[in-house]
Amino acid sequence: MKGPISVVTAVLLAVILSTQAQAASRNAIRDCQMDVGDPDRGVAACTEVLDSMRLSRLDRAHVLTIRAVFYFSRGESDASLGDFDEAIRLEPDISGIRNDRGNIFRRIGDLDAALADYSDAIRLDPRSDKAYANRGQIWRLKGDLDRALADQNQQIRLNPNDPWALEVRGDTYRYRGDFSRAMADFDRSAALSPYSSGPYTGRGMTYEKMGDPVRARAEFEKAVAVPNPYHSQVDMEALAAAQARLAAINSGVAQPVIPTVSGTVASHSIPTPAVAIPKVAVTKSTQGRRVALVIGNSAYENVPALANPQKDAAAMAAVLRNIGFEVVTLANNLTHEKMVASLRDFAHEAEKSDWAMVYYAGHGMEVGGVNYLIPVDARIAVDRDIQFEAVPLSQVLSAANSRKIKLIVLDACRDNPFTPRKSEAPETAAAASTAGAPIATRSTSGRGLAEVKVQGATLVVYAARDGQVALDGDGGNSPFAVAMIQRVATPGVEINKVFRLVRDDVVEATAGRQEPYTYGSLGSEDFFFVPK
Repeated sequence: MKGPISVVTAVLLAVILSTQAQAASRNAIRDCQMDVGDPDRGVAACTEVLDSMRLSRLDRAHVLTIRAVFYFSRGESDASLGDFDEAIRLEPDISGIRNDRGNIFRRIGDLDAALADYSDAIRLDPRSDKAYANRGQIWRLKGDLDRALADQNQQIRLNPNDPWALEVRGDTYRYRGDFSRAMADFDRSAALSPYSSGPYTGRGMTYEKMGDPVRARAEFEKAVAVPNPYHSQVDMEALAAAQARLAAINSGVAQPVIPTVSGTVASHSIPTPAVAIPKVAVTKSTQGRRVALVIGNSAYENVPALANPQKDAAAMAAVLRNIGFEVVTLANNLTHEKMVASLRDFAHEAEKSDWAMVYYAGHGMEVGGVNYLIPVDARIAVDRDIQFEAVPLSQVLSAANSRKIKLIVLDACRDNPFTPRKSEAPETAAAASTAGAPIATRSTSGRGLAEVKVQGATLVVYAARDGQVALDGDGGNSPFAVAMIQRVATPGVEINKVFRLVRDDVVEATAGRQEPYTYGSLGSEDFFFVPK
């Protein structure tokens, strides 16, 4: 599945179009289509069709499915799932509706519910290649590469000439370390889709893991030079990855060593060794005064402690000092009072500076669409406690009010530590918390931090995209911290490409289970952590 949402085709049958419907109803039928770019208009149109027209159960289910996608595009996941539930009640045996509801569950991070829907879709239609493709993604996100590969194999058996399916399976082979099969899939994908950058980028990344930078460079150059390229989201991401990796190769910095994982990957088994701090000889920045606040919250008092944030913060502070930041403040294990005070002090530094960067490692939560950073002394029993116990992301953004750019980097997407895990009885979870049982991921009250909208020259970087869980790692540092520390010291690579490299490194290190995401932009001027 190339896009985030794949819906059944809206078959508003010819009999509907040929009725003596009023003009308003005909307009509503026209606008209740998935090619309408305005979700508000789409919701209104589909609602009018549902309320004003006599529809068969099948047609009503189709319209509900379309409205569900419009609701999700507006950020109303509950309303979206409500429409899908009603559509399935009306037509329980349509594979496509189950598949599409599974896409919603996947986007909000409920992987088990998504897996159940995709499996039902396959049961109802064993020839649904899309359902196999989507279920394969869930197995990958759950860390089971063997089952992911089994579903991808079946998808390709059903649709052997799908270039995207071959590209995705090639990635899985690369994650498993099966480079010859990965290359074979990328070769076939390129032959079927000559105007796509994806297969060439995949081959380049495979050559990198094979330790062949010369061939890797040649493949990335092919990806960038594709004539008349496709403009799908997937292909544009592949092009951006190739551009970033070429920039890194041209800088003379070696590809970081990324461990290869194979088979079933448990969250605690992602190897993340203590990262070496790059030594960089830099001159004074030509882009102004740069300051940073680095926070590592590990020693939580009321929930299990976290192993790596304090180590991650120390390493990040060291590399920022090495690359020439004038002021780097390292603050560990902050209570609510101390976190607010640190942000207040940093705001005074930021307003005198051209760059202001905040790096935070620790627990984070999203409640009601608002993101919060969690101090070590927080006690959160119910949602309303969050506003008194935690620090909203908006306060962090306000503190980083520098003259040119602000960078907020959050390695804070763990599972909510304040509520029992679904598989536990409440008393079991409470006992685990008291005993200091380890938490393997970095997420929130739902799944991951919520999407953030920013203004001005601002970048907000999540260790895992909204709705996804970030891995804390097993060892010295989180996978995200390892990538950040290695990549920010790359000379001559523009900041957006640096974060693209970080994204690709983390995807590789976690076998595709974690994908960092960047929100915002820095305008037309290029900025560099380390100049050429």
